[in-house]
Amino acid sequence: MSRRTTLDGMRRAVRSTRAWARAVAPGALPDFLIIGGQRCGTTSLHNYLAEHPQVRPATGKELQFFSIHYGRGERWYRGHFPAPMAGRQSFEASPYYLFHPRAAERAAVTLPQARFIALLRDPVERAYSHYLHTRSYGAEPLSFGDALAAEHDRLAWALRAGPDSRAAHAVLRRFSYAARGRYAEQLERWFRHVPRSRIHIVRSEDFYADPATTYAEILRFLDLEPYLPPRFAQHTRRVEWGAPPRQARDSLRAYFVPHNARLAELLGWPDPWPA
Repeated sequence: MSRRTTLDGMRRAVRSTRAWARAVAPGALPDFLIIGGQRCGTTSLHNYLAEHPQVRPATGKELQFFSIHYGRGERWYRGHFPAPMAGRQSFEASPYYLFHPRAAERAAVTLPQARFIALLRDPVERAYSHYLHTRSYGAEPLSFGDALAAEHDRLAWALRAGPDSRAAHAVLRRFSYAARGRYAEQLERWFRHVPRSRIHIVRSEDFYADPATTYAEILRFLDLEPYLPPRFAQHTRRVEWGAPPRQARDSLRAYFVPHNARLAELLGWPDPWPA
């Protein structure tokens, strides 16, 4: 286990303990969520929204209540949020929510009036970024090509006991390189439980290219006043080292053609990432 993984686990444990302590007088449920996708710019968006004067964030990013910690109950979840305040909204960001098979249904039941934001990045670039991230903390021993070839069997094995087993959480989060790029099927699941009007979908490339315009559109969706965070001018796209091997890249491009077409039809978009 890497030092980074150990530290992340310790931080989550401390945050969870504090949430249980605050559950005696829990806060309000969140007004909106950033639901994903992973490696699509959610951290930058989380930070910018957290700086808005009408917004108060949860105690930390990735609470994972509707995915991993649903069994802890609503009071535990409320323990991560501030008390209600007129004219203020609270939120959290857990990129696993978009992909987790049961998160949409759970969120719809618990947050019947909430709004949701999804960022979608070129699925080929997203897959390789995900792979590099998993490699960075020592959880992926395979090459990118071999990891893609192993993905189906890995996920099938993990899901034998259902999507809420410990094995499923570990494998679904770490090794879902191609699966997470099948955005249409994930959004269709969310649309079955949440009205389309309460889900705002952003192409990550638009956020990278013109963050001010994209951010302003998100604020309008959330009924928040126009605002430009002090650090906004420093926005830069995450730089990732290297590119995927050509054979794996070309194979993924071909793989995603029908999935991207399905997404374009679902959202009324032109082809978002032409092959």
